[in-house]
Amino acid sequence: MSDVGGIASDRLRSFIERVERLEEEKKALLEDIKEVFSEAKSAGFDVKIMRQIVRLRKMDASDRAEMESILELYLQALGME
Repeated sequence: MSDVGGIASDRLRSFIERVERLEEEKKALLEDIKEVFSEAKSAGFDVKIMRQIVRLRKMDASDRAEMESILELYLQALGME
């Protein structure tokens, strides 16, 4: 392992290469997700709504309830409900 200016270059290279591999995996996964949404769209599903559902399902139930409550309050304040 060589040190340059106090930096272990081999270890740094290892970290950089790991990040690069993970970025490639992420790119492949994003393409897979895009393909699934494309299939859903061609089957007649609303992809925009599906994305919202995925986002909501990731949320904690209490966080989601709080968000929905605030959304309803804002809609009422704007006369939209």
